[in-house]
Amino acid sequence: MMRAMNYDLVIVGGGLVGASLAVALRDSGLSIALIEGRPFAPHVPQSADDWDSRIYAISPGCRRFLEASGAWPRMADERIAPVEEMRVFGDRDSEIEFSAYEMGVPELACILESRNLQGALWQALQTQENVTIICPARCAALSVDENRATLTLEDGRTVQARLVVGADGRDSWVRNQVGISAAPVDYRQHGVVANFSVTKAHRGIAWQWFQPDGILALLPLPGKRVSMVWSVNPEKSAELLALSADELAAQVAAAAGHTLGDMQVITPAAAFPLRLLVLPQISMPRVALIGDAAHNMHPLAGQGVNTGFRDARQLAELLLARGANPDCGDAQLLRRYNRKRKEDIYSMQATTYGLKHLFNNDDPVLRALRNTGLNVTNRLEPLKKLLMQHAFI
Repeated sequence: MMRAMNYDLVIVGGGLVGASLAVALRDSGLSIALIEGRPFAPHVPQSADDWDSRIYAISPGCRRFLEASGAWPRMADERIAPVEEMRVFGDRDSEIEFSAYEMGVPELACILESRNLQGALWQALQTQENVTIICPARCAALSVDENRATLTLEDGRTVQARLVVGADGRDSWVRNQVGISAAPVDYRQHGVVANFSVTKAHRGIAWQWFQPDGILALLPLPGKRVSMVWSVNPEKSAELLALSADELAAQVAAAAGHTLGDMQVITPAAAFPLRLLVLPQISMPRVALIGDAAHNMHPLAGQGVNTGFRDARQLAELLLARGANPDCGDAQLLRRYNRKRKEDIYSMQATTYGLKHLFNNDDPVLRALRNTGLNVTNRLEPLKKLLMQHAFI
């Protein structure tokens, strides 16, 4: 019988959020195992137009978190685009603008590829003495008692730890194993993503249009390129995916009012279903959840991955501040984590849920109110700054 491998902390899931937690704990004195089911193979772009379709807008606060961990400097700068301005349009001549200059900050966000950041995080992990990477490997069973959690892998190996962190995505195996559950709310929308080259310079502006049939966002990439996220109903999603590259580019350009001129597809379209998942708790004895394992929300505010990084940052801060207590799975510590994250998670979920239903609604009274609200808010600088404050943490 094989002896169990023993660690202080086991992170299940080596995606962006799980890897960021491991890197943030490099000086924690904790022995860490990172279990990831997919083999990691760093991607080297083959051409200037070889872009990942998974694009994220990283907030200034999350950028600082990634810089402090040493991951950010490992990324290719030429694949990152700053957002200097945001322009959001309602469905009836209404608009609100946010400017980095007016906010007194270098940028509102940074747009980057998932694989660029993933590669940087895994490079940092390779040099980290307190992390053992178990990859590829899949978990088969999880049991928890008063003193430890025990994971059994599909190959028969056993891993024991004081704390197991589920960072294994929206369909989290860890979450299901420990019985933390809630019924997800189906938004009846898909997020359709693709990248384009454009004929007009985007000038570092992120654009968003609230339209009767969905929400279209175009995010700046380096050069004359943009990344699209178009949240539409499943029928419209199927129509978009069935279009030729030229037809898709023409339809997106028209929906954007030809703001960026003619468009050409550089990354084929893909789609993913959107849902809301509000959990009653994100920790229990010996177990904590982070990232999409802990919450799902609409992507219209671009805060999904940022909320996940804030999970990782908060948990890392609590673990680093535990003092002489050797038990990183201490029940009181995990209760503090749950309590500290609740307000941020719920407020982002409520905001995105409310905006989605406010603008995807044909009620004439709501239509008048929402468009008037955008225009009034656009004239009130203190209110705009207040609205943006949460996005910077």
